[in-house]
Amino acid sequence: MNKKIIVGLMSLLSIAVAAQKNVIDEVIWVVGDEAILRSDVENRRLFMQQERQRFDGDPYCFIPEQIAIQKLFLTQAKIDSIYADEGQVIQYVDRWTNMTINQMGSREKMEEYFGKRLSQIKEDQKRMVRDNQVMQEMQKKIVGDIKLAPSDVRRYFSKISADSLPMIPTTVEVQIITLEPPIPLAVTDEIKARLRSFTDQINKGERTFSSLALLYSEDMASSLQGGETGFMSKIELDPAFATAAFALNDPSRISNVVESEYGFHIIQLIEKRGDRINVRHILLRPKVSDEDIKNALAKMDTLYTDIQAGKISFDDAATYVSFDKNTRNNKGLMVNQNEDVENNNYGTPKFEMQELPQGVGVVIDKMEVGEISKPFNIKNYQNKNVVAIVKLKSRINAHLANVSDDFQELKMLVEGRKRQEVLDEWIKEKQKSTFIRIADGWRECDFQYPGWIKE
Repeated sequence: MNKKIIVGLMSLLSIAVAAQKNVIDEVIWVVGDEAILRSDVENRRLFMQQERQRFDGDPYCFIPEQIAIQKLFLTQAKIDSIYADEGQVIQYVDRWTNMTINQMGSREKMEEYFGKRLSQIKEDQKRMVRDNQVMQEMQKKIVGDIKLAPSDVRRYFSKISADSLPMIPTTVEVQIITLEPPIPLAVTDEIKARLRSFTDQINKGERTFSSLALLYSEDMASSLQGGETGFMSKIELDPAFATAAFALNDPSRISNVVESEYGFHIIQLIEKRGDRINVRHILLRPKVSDEDIKNALAKMDTLYTDIQAGKISFDDAATYVSFDKNTRNNKGLMVNQNEDVENNNYGTPKFEMQELPQGVGVVIDKMEVGEISKPFNIKNYQNKNVVAIVKLKSRINAHLANVSDDFQELKMLVEGRKRQEVLDEWIKEKQKSTFIRIADGWRECDFQYPGWIKE
């Protein structure tokens, strides 16, 4: 380690410890070449509190240790040349920012909560997301592939006492048929005309694309950034949107009006980098009238009656009538698209109740297996108003795990524990070879890994 860096960090540490209580910031830990500041801990605490994450004990012990563990992985990641995907980082932070503003009610309330301007909050979040992504990739490299035989899972299960068995939550499989109320031509013409007027204002220099996107775009995730999407590949974009966006070559030109499954757009190129592109866009969605929804409910009610009378099966109706392109080729069977890292059901037809779209979950919760719901109105994944009927295909009620019914879940549990054992050993070995210093007042903790304090 560079001795000048150590001396510099330790000087900061000694100054901070000697400073008065009204000091704005201070170095509280040093891990290798990296300092951990009091402000780092406070920022992390506010983010965890806002996201209702659980503190395992005293946050002023738990959080600094978690940051220190992260720095061990980040230091190794630099050596191994592991970096974050900046496009994914920006996308995540944009979604998080939009969701947080909606939860808190306004940008001003968000800034008041964190005690910072929005731009500073986003930079802090980008840094945390970037570091987490790199750490996860480093952990994958350290752990490698863990392959377990069925006998390993059964052996593990046989050693668990009954009161330590995991609880498997209720899961369901759901089939769905949707009908989109038709949008009158006059409504779509009005939206296209409005977008063309935006283009005219931009071309004449009366307004900027960013200001119009901020004021009028209905894509909340990008509108707060002046319509900017961040770098994305074709596969991440709606096909029609991607075709129009990648056809742009001049940042001063605005695309023609583009229709995607989300609505109508105009697009402005910012930058291309290989097979990725960063653009601004303004999205306007056609509004469905109450009368149109009422008519769609009536049509779906007729279909519901025909299914109940045996004139057509639910499977055939889902295949030939449903507007839902993601399920109609699978007889209406929904697939779990919740990408939460804790979601073991991702990519399968299994849903825990809270993973279902809100309107669907409320209806399914009261149904019996094989039952078909009456028509109801929901918003789909594209935020469009649709009318739906659903069928509860299967339900497995909450229960204690057992090998015969929950082998896959238990296998994942055992694999997770094996991975954690490998990472625990790696952390303990890294502690031995890493320079670590903790300021007075921050050492009196029951750490998960006691090796931070070297006698």
